Amino acid sequence: MIKVMFVCHGNICRSPAAEYVFAELLRRAGRKDIVVDSAAASTESIGEDLYPPMRRELTIHDVPCPARAARLITAKELAEYDHVLCMDARNLRFLSYIGPVGANVHLLGEYGLGGKEIEDPWYTGRFDRVYEEIALCVRNFWDTLPAEK
Repeated sequence: MIKVMFVCHGNICRSPAAEYVFAELLRRAGRKDIVVDSAAASTESIGEDLYPPMRRELTIHDVPCPARAARLITAKELAEYDHVLCMDARNLRFLSYIGPVGANVHLLGEYGLGGKEIEDPWYTGRFDRVYEEIALCVRNFWDTLPAEK
């Protein structure tokens, strides 16, 4: 079983969007050997659902986005997940307060944006651009995973 975790600041915009895009790829491919989740690197938005403008953007692209509650990544998950993909360097820094950051932790932007950070649309309002960057990087990350056995 391959375990993939997407992380952003509050777990209400970028990381759940990446989770939902990735989950849709899994569904379409019929992959049952990969687990995907998302979490926050901070506690500010714990319990909140997907931010409505991000939900609208996902809906435009026919990406299912069921109700959810933002949550904080745990030290156990940080250690156990095969891939922990963060949206920006601040997320990486916050993870170091939660637990040891290992070789399994990377920026999602390493998969298509040359390592560039994915901006937080909470502040910029550019949900369309953020969706496009996430979708590109998630697809490129998907291509790096081994075929189902």
